[in-house]
Amino acid sequence: MADIHEFAGTVLDATQMHLGEGPSFDPLSNKLCWLNILGKELHELDPATGEKTVHALPFMASVVARIDEKRQLLASDEGLFIRDRATGDLFLHVDFEPGKPGNRSNDGRVHQSGALWIGTMGKKAENGAGGIYHVAKGVVTTLFDNISISNAICFSPDGATGYYVDTKVNKLMSVPLNPQTGLPTSSAKVLIDQAGKEGGMDGAVCDADGNIWNARWGAGAVDRYSPTGQHLDRYKVPAKQTTCPVFFGAAANRLAVTSACEGLDDETIKANPLYGTTLDLGIAVNGVLDGAYRV
Repeated sequence: MADIHEFAGTVLDATQMHLGEGPSFDPLSNKLCWLNILGKELHELDPATGEKTVHALPFMASVVARIDEKRQLLASDEGLFIRDRATGDLFLHVDFEPGKPGNRSNDGRVHQSGALWIGTMGKKAENGAGGIYHVAKGVVTTLFDNISISNAICFSPDGATGYYVDTKVNKLMSVPLNPQTGLPTSSAKVLIDQAGKEGGMDGAVCDADGNIWNARWGAGAVDRYSPTGQHLDRYKVPAKQTTCPVFFGAAANRLAVTSACEGLDDETIKANPLYGTTLDLGIAVNGVLDGAYRV
């Protein structure tokens, strides 16, 4: 049985996000970045100073990744875009899911090879509307289809195993990868079966020991699983709809989590001021920072 830990952390950002998602730490700017998907915003926070900038976007973005000192990659409902850090100008890189205007991007992460895995879903979470794609230097490969809510995309520290979940199914899948490309070498198998249990498996990250840290939507928690799928710990947070954890800091030794107010009524949101906020769990971790996307 997993050890249960009460929240002993702090609030990194008190803004109540409609749908906070896709956090990543950028070691080039030393900023924690995340998206307010439905609010069409990119948030950037310097954890050392508390200085924060919010960038309005023309689309619903869900993933932000670094490219280099001058550019970032944004995944959105209109495709992958390269963002100029200095000017905010956006340039279309590739449309990874053409012909599906009813879909948007959701969870995603850069593999150690520099390729991006990006998942999609219907804007109304229609059953089986989305998929998961591999994008390497603008070349798109379909990995998995018939996905309702793509989530938990992350990779083992050696890049040889990929993970993902369809939150409606609630079974975390494991798939062997070529660590040089991030492409699967055989079929996916169920690693963790949470079907029918409280809360949905949402975003996830892998630490340096191969443990999987998974946000539990609807349960107000971040769970830690071993590489073999054993539930080791549950860290409670005061935000019911947790969306995605992120390692941050120069040593990747801190853990934060984004959350959302999507679907909650105004009274509930007002009565729970930490719902939708971005939280530091206040624990020491052996984390790994995401890689840079290779254009």
